[in-house]
Amino acid sequence: MDAAHALRMVASRLDPVAFAHYFLGIEADAQQALVLRSRAPQLILNCSRQWGKSTVSSILALHKAFFEPRSLVLVVSPTLRQSGELIRKIIAHLPTLGLRKRGDGVNSLSIELPNGSRIVGLPGRDGTIRGFSGTSLLLIDEASQVADSLYRSVRPFLAASRDGRLVLMSTPFGTRGFFWEEWERGEGWQRIETPATACPRFRPEFLERERKSMGESWFRQEYLCQFLENQNTFLPRAWVEEAFTADIEAFPF
Repeated sequence: MDAAHALRMVASRLDPVAFAHYFLGIEADAQQALVLRSRAPQLILNCSRQWGKSTVSSILALHKAFFEPRSLVLVVSPTLRQSGELIRKIIAHLPTLGLRKRGDGVNSLSIELPNGSRIVGLPGRDGTIRGFSGTSLLLIDEASQVADSLYRSVRPFLAASRDGRLVLMSTPFGTRGFFWEEWERGEGWQRIETPATACPRFRPEFLERERKSMGESWFRQEYLCQFLENQNTFLPRAWVEEAFTADIEAFPF
């Protein structure tokens, strides 16, 4: 190993952005770099469609597995197909690291590295994914589409891990579900919002066409990261919550 390669390896171990640049050929933009460099034990990313969630997820997963021997990275998505797409993206990067594709021999969507680390893709069904422990990194992709029951089932995977991280990534999908709850009032989270207007890869003329095509409400949700109530809702959620939380004197009995 020459000196330049050794320096790149040291820089990459310390900085996932450098890892993406030197070893994966990916240039992270400012917001992606902010996510990649976060050390928060709980990180929640509210981002536009087509912002690059899968790219960032693949970098985080591979960086953890490559530099931390015997680590376990779990990728949870609403469907097995979505988890499979992310695993395939990670597999595509293996040759640049001098690694070959190899599963763990147990899980169908899995990668095992020579250092004993594993990356496992899981479907969005809580009844089929119990039994993992000591998880180093738990990535939940398209979290707004993942069932609350699944979220509660996978959180304990981090219990036996001293430095385990939980990362939620998603575009909003209404004012409901754990993703919205954690974004609005969850404790211990670093929150990062990345609307399309802050992404250099979106052209203003494209966004304007999308606004006209899909309508204001869908555009605000899909591209501007806004949590919007279902238009068919009879009473706004804020009214209901206020009715149950307002200080009202109890009736005397």
